[in-house]
Amino acid sequence: MSNDPLDLDAVGQAALVVAKKISPRELVDAAIARIEAGDGAINAVTQRLFDDARAAAESDRHHGPFRGVPFLLKDFYCHMAGTATTGSARLLKDNVIDHDSELMRRYRAAGLITVGKTNTPELVSMGTTEPSWRGATHNPWNLDHTPGGSSGGAAAAVAAGFVAMAHANDGAGSTRIPAACCGLFGLKPSRGRITLGPDVGESIGGITAEHVVTRSVRDSAALLDATSGGLPGDPYVAEPPRQGFLAATRQPPKRLRIAVSETPLYAAKMDAECVAAVRRTAKLCADLGHDVVEARPKVDGDAFRAAVETFWPMTVTRALSVLAVQRNCTAASLAAELEPFNQYLFEQGSRRSAIQYLADLSFFQAVTRTFGQFFTDHDVWLTPTLAFVPPRLGYFDAARLGGAEAYRRVIDSFAFTVPANVAGLPSTSLPLATSASGLPIGIQITGRLNDEETLFALSAQLEQAAPWTGLAPRAAA
Repeated sequence: MSNDPLDLDAVGQAALVVAKKISPRELVDAAIARIEAGDGAINAVTQRLFDDARAAAESDRHHGPFRGVPFLLKDFYCHMAGTATTGSARLLKDNVIDHDSELMRRYRAAGLITVGKTNTPELVSMGTTEPSWRGATHNPWNLDHTPGGSSGGAAAAVAAGFVAMAHANDGAGSTRIPAACCGLFGLKPSRGRITLGPDVGESIGGITAEHVVTRSVRDSAALLDATSGGLPGDPYVAEPPRQGFLAATRQPPKRLRIAVSETPLYAAKMDAECVAAVRRTAKLCADLGHDVVEARPKVDGDAFRAAVETFWPMTVTRALSVLAVQRNCTAASLAAELEPFNQYLFEQGSRRSAIQYLADLSFFQAVTRTFGQFFTDHDVWLTPTLAFVPPRLGYFDAARLGGAEAYRRVIDSFAFTVPANVAGLPSTSLPLATSASGLPIGIQITGRLNDEETLFALSAQLEQAAPWTGLAPRAAA
């Protein structure tokens, strides 16, 4: 067993600080040393905030549950005062923010010390992390493969052992996809569980949620306890937990009704290893005493895919339209500065009318009703996280493939993850399998609205039954 404190999860690191067996400065210096030694091969950390982190570690502001624990912030949405929020887009390189988001304030209050910011795909629009400006992030399990996205830098950094957990957010799978690719635990909370304020309200029709990727279930639960809750004016606010998220991990779940699906709601080519992994997990759940049946929500898959395909480009089109007003220029002139994939999304989104956009939202609300009914009969929905094992870097390259083919592959990569986004449901990826080639395979469990506690309880039970702690690679070494 390793004696290196950075090989502990964040709860374990904080316990050492409380016991005065290590200081926050020593933890921060150790994380910085790992980043400096290993990130040249991985390219996960694109903004290094080492001097600020060391200063924070020397201060006396370490009182939260993660006091003195080094942390990384995704370069999107969650603003940190005095730093640029860029989404790895060159046209936002000077977008320095003068205030903390509320979530950043809560991270500080929890005792976390931010040592840097992590890489994303340009404008966080796809499930891989290969921006032309910042350069590709490599998967620590195999440097030729994607770490996923859009929180790919965060996941690669945690998998490489730079930090125990890192900020992530999820608009179509952007926390769970990289967690699956990098062998981590990644939860997308319920809609409204964590405020996006004060800068963002609903964000893209209410599909985006903030949280982290972690090595352990308890880290995710404990940090959600520390950061959940809304702000006045939020369009959605989740119901508070019954007992607390960390508390839910400390007792086995009741006998659950688990629905299992080997295929997604809409057609996507399935990798046999992902199907086999779900079957093994379903058997494990049955062996643990749960009732497991084959079932899935009764959604028109063709109509659902069509709505996702027409809705997603608006994420780029709307962002550029807002930025164009701020800069007194045209959105098209800004799009010309983007990578081919985002140019394609902008073009597709520009052809949509406001009425068509609202029709997509209305369809998603109908899907949400279907999911609500589904979860009156089932407690959990078990699926793969991805339809395929992590592909090689370049698999989504629009410059090589053309925009239409790259977009088809991106929509395929969202097949299992995006339903929870449009329905606002909590959903998590667990690192319960590996492929024959040694790459991680994620297993997804999705629950009813505002019931993260059941997901945490089942996840902790599975973590104990099939431990993954310590399996993450140490490419930095």
